[in-house]
Amino acid sequence: MRVLVAAVGRMKQGPERELAAWYCKRAQATGRPLGLRDFEIIEIRESRAQDAKRRRVEESIALANVIPQDAVVVVLDQHGENLDSAGLAALLRQWRVQDRAAVCFIIGGADGVAPNLIERAKLRLAFGAATWPHQIVRIMLLEQLYRAGTILAGHPYHRA
Repeated sequence: MRVLVAAVGRMKQGPERELAAWYCKRAQATGRPLGLRDFEIIEIRESRAQDAKRRRVEESIALANVIPQDAVVVVLDQHGENLDSAGLAALLRQWRVQDRAAVCFIIGGADGVAPNLIERAKLRLAFGAATWPHQIVRIMLLEQLYRAGTILAGHPYHRA
């Protein structure tokens, strides 16, 4: 199963980009023997529209265009469900067993994502009630994907 992270905004060079790449590489190495492969980060250009609603729509269209056909869609949303790491691992296992071709995690821009993209999501995932910068959310998601792989592999990284 392919694992994609589609995010609005480009991560600039620096420690955040390096940490995201490090977790992505670790997730891919851990996930490959488990059937989780082709970890890919797709960066979507931020809309330049003046109106927040228009920005949200433009960015959501661009995000929707990169979602593979028949992919499980997970939207990162502060009003979504708070899952523990084992819960996320269980969902990845379930989708893999269902022979889903891909799972696509969506990280919207500062204005969020359009309602039709939220409706398309199988899961709305939150990392708590706090508002996080998109770069940090990307790193947190990649770490959780790595952690989920270690849980599925029985690796001792996760100690809950």
